[in-house]
Amino acid sequence: MSEIVHRSVLLAETIELLQSKPGGHYIDATLGLGGHAEAILKSAVDVTVLGIDRDPEAILIATDRLKEFGRRFKAVHANFSEIRSAAAANHLDSVDGIIADLGVSSMQFDSETRGFSFRFDAPLDMRMDSTSGEETAAGLLARLSEEEVANVIYLYGEERASRRIARRIVEKREKGEPISTTKQLADLVEATIGRKPGTKIHPATRTFQALRIAVNDELDIIEGFLNDAFQLLTNNGRLAIITFHSLEDRIVKQVFQRLAGKCICPPRIPKCICGAEKKAEVLTKRPITATPGEIEENPRSRSAKLRAIRKI
Repeated sequence: MSEIVHRSVLLAETIELLQSKPGGHYIDATLGLGGHAEAILKSAVDVTVLGIDRDPEAILIATDRLKEFGRRFKAVHANFSEIRSAAAANHLDSVDGIIADLGVSSMQFDSETRGFSFRFDAPLDMRMDSTSGEETAAGLLARLSEEEVANVIYLYGEERASRRIARRIVEKREKGEPISTTKQLADLVEATIGRKPGTKIHPATRTFQALRIAVNDELDIIEGFLNDAFQLLTNNGRLAIITFHSLEDRIVKQVFQRLAGKCICPPRIPKCICGAEKKAEVLTKRPITATPGEIEENPRSRSAKLRAIRKI
């Protein structure tokens, strides 16, 4: 077990912002391997945690890890976007705090078979719930047009060479050589755009990120999740969100600003249409990032950003 339990990113900072109280009820909307949930359960007497995750393998591991807490912890197999129904099914009308870590878990990223990483030659899957029956990354690349592939890679990966990469993917497909493994995709991207001298970042990083986001519909569900999570909070309840790339962080920042009463409409619009109304206090004027020490111990924390609000 110790080999697969990863270091939870920004753990101390998240728990400090959450300010859990004795007997409080909390939700970890992206349970993963249970690191944040465990810290919440240990933070105050009689705290309860409902853990939500779309990956059944993570549910099993976290449940075993947290079995010492008995009925104070329960795990639910669901997407974090289903937080309201998951809470209702567990008789939670309101909670004192909610956290979510929107990144890929270490278990998924380190898997040699799930297709999240180009470090292993595996089927190009990338589904966070491998039992869902939803389309894989390979299926996506086999179905989408060249323009659609380019748009996915550009919009979700912010990859400037998206058109060239999409063209090569479709050329391969038309030759009867569809991209079906992580190695095939990583090699294709590197051959297409090259590798910058002196950089440690693989040239396929942005493309892999984009496909993962598209396969799991990650960005489209964030705003709805944030609004639903906020509605579940009691007065003075806290919502803490960790993101790992700019697209996610931008959504979280704008939703938090709107909930704090700051208009996020484009400046030229004469009348506010975003619905900004002061319902919350932003607790992080700037996102909290990992310390040099944490980055050294856990390089994946380098891009993490933590934002939090309090319901008023």
